[in-house]
Amino acid sequence: MATKKTTSSTTTPAAKAPKKKVSSVAAGAARASGERARRRSTPLLSTQAASSTTAQPSKARPSKARPSKAQTVKPEAAKPPIEQPVAARTAHRPRPTASTKPSSKATKQGGLLPQSPRAKRAADEARRRHLRVASSPEPKRLSPDPTATQTDMALPVPGIDELLSASISAMRIAAQGAGLSPDEIERRIAATLAFLRRRIEGDFSVDEFGYDEHFAENVIFPMLRPIYRNWFRVEVRGLENIPAEGGALIVSNHSGTIAIDSLMVAQAVHDEHPQHRVMRALGADLVFQTPILGAFARRGGSTLATGDDVDRLFSKGELVGVFPEGFKGVGKPFKERYKLQRFGRGGFVSAALKAGVPIIPTSVVGAEEIAPIIGNMKTVARLLGLPYAPITPTFPLLGPLGLIPLPSKWIIEFGAPIETASHGSAAADDPMLVFDLTDQVRETIQQTLYSLLMQRRSVFF
Repeated sequence: MATKKTTSSTTTPAAKAPKKKVSSVAAGAARASGERARRRSTPLLSTQAASSTTAQPSKARPSKARPSKAQTVKPEAAKPPIEQPVAARTAHRPRPTASTKPSSKATKQGGLLPQSPRAKRAADEARRRHLRVASSPEPKRLSPDPTATQTDMALPVPGIDELLSASISAMRIAAQGAGLSPDEIERRIAATLAFLRRRIEGDFSVDEFGYDEHFAENVIFPMLRPIYRNWFRVEVRGLENIPAEGGALIVSNHSGTIAIDSLMVAQAVHDEHPQHRVMRALGADLVFQTPILGAFARRGGSTLATGDDVDRLFSKGELVGVFPEGFKGVGKPFKERYKLQRFGRGGFVSAALKAGVPIIPTSVVGAEEIAPIIGNMKTVARLLGLPYAPITPTFPLLGPLGLIPLPSKWIIEFGAPIETASHGSAAADDPMLVFDLTDQVRETIQQTLYSLLMQRRSVFF
């Protein structure tokens, strides 16, 4: 094997060694020894470093590169290879540990010199002399944003007293705009609060027929009063014929398509009579079978038109109102206006004879014009279980708005009472007497209607 002369640059501490010729095998062993030495100096190698071994000669071409000083060693430094245990050869290389502090080599390469703590404090002190302490700025007062909501702006929440005061002030302004005095508004507010307190506390009574006097005085009559006074402008006559106390039977004609005349008669008795008596109207089964209307009628003083209920009302000295025409009078066409229908079998007369109370014929003019019936949808009425399905100039053309009654002028006249006490209670079983008294009441009401129609100047004035 051809050998190549190499020069050794390794020096001893005393003096430089003379250059000697080194074979290629020795040069390869020196390079391997230098590589192992370099691996042992790094932290990634295990502490159990393997000893340098003599490389076997290979058939590869000899390297022409000149070995470095670290790789050039003396020929006598090469030692025979040492056998390593299996565990040492297969040991896993330890994982590197990350460090935030740069190494000394990186610091030197970057041109950065480590600074001592004393030098760092001196540099900080020198920089601090040139700094100026700025005064804290005053807080700016921002104007409220008009577009901001309650969640954006921290506004105080008003209390109950402030809300009540604001509500009362608003009501005063509204009262002045409507032409009412502030004292009247305060009185109504106080009455409303007192009503709510009594309803919440249960400080009211209901009789055996369902009449709630507290509810009727504070809800029903005040609600009907504007219609009675301002819409229909009711004129009442013959109030002196209604007794101040004791039982009596008010018999009136029935009309108006929506049967509002019974409410106006009860309102007239309550508001215009000196004792403000309450008329207990008798209604048909359909009225009390209607979910809301039935409860409303019961609380207002109405009851079912049966003989037992009438007898109990008369025994308590109540003022009873009856409308014998029933649905035949309410649903009659406009061409038959103010023509009384049949009064039935005269059951109201029998009840009055049995109780010995007077009968007061009552005539109502103006109710026929609030919703003139020009047709009847009998098929629709049969499907809905109603006595009639009217067609008026405004209903069903205008829908629910067609149910608003027209503002006609009303006149209610209470006729002279027909006395029944002289006949005795046994006269109630006399059919001829019952028939004569029924016909007498019907003729009295009919003649009074004709008389009032002659006196009326106009339907709406």
